[in-house]
Amino acid sequence: MSKATLISAGVLTLVMSSAVAAQCEPGIEAQCSGADLSAQDLSGQQLDRIDLSGANLRYADLRHADLRGANLSGADLSYALLSRANLEKANLKGATLDYANMVAVAGWAMHAQGASFKETRLDGADLSFARLSNARFVDAVLYATNLEMVWATKTRFLNCNLQNANLQEAKLNYANMEGADLRGASIRFATFQGTHMVDCVDCPQDWMVPKNPVQ
Repeated sequence: MSKATLISAGVLTLVMSSAVAAQCEPGIEAQCSGADLSAQDLSGQQLDRIDLSGANLRYADLRHADLRGANLSGADLSYALLSRANLEKANLKGATLDYANMVAVAGWAMHAQGASFKETRLDGADLSFARLSNARFVDAVLYATNLEMVWATKTRFLNCNLQNANLQEAKLNYANMEGADLRGASIRFATFQGTHMVDCVDCPQDWMVPKNPVQ
């Protein structure tokens, strides 16, 4: 392939990417995959079933937004404001939600496998029935969060505040809860098979500790 062809291909790619961003008009079932919506005010908008896969939503304001069934897989939501947003059945697989504010978010049955939640605020959120396998929560606040029936196999909850959280029937097998705080949490019928619990406050003591915990 000639140099001129390479340059043309590169320009074409740039134009196509710009076109995607320019054509993105956030709304119900809108196609905004890969769009740059960083720091945009989308608060209170109807965005259910929107495709925002791979989108840049850093610092975006999504408070009270309706994102039911939205595709946010691989999206960057670092520092985003999501308090009281509706994320029911949303796809957040592999998304980055570090430092985001997700206080009181409605995340029933959302899919967030492999997502990152570093220092994320999730106080009072409803994540019941969510799929969180291989997700990474580091220094996150999950105070009084509803995690009933979540599937959190091999999930990290490193140094997380889980005080007064509802973990009834949660599947926490092979998870890493090192340094987590479960004081006041409800763990009735939750499973901790092979879960790493070093320095965990009020973690159950009647489960076998693994030799090689998930890092």
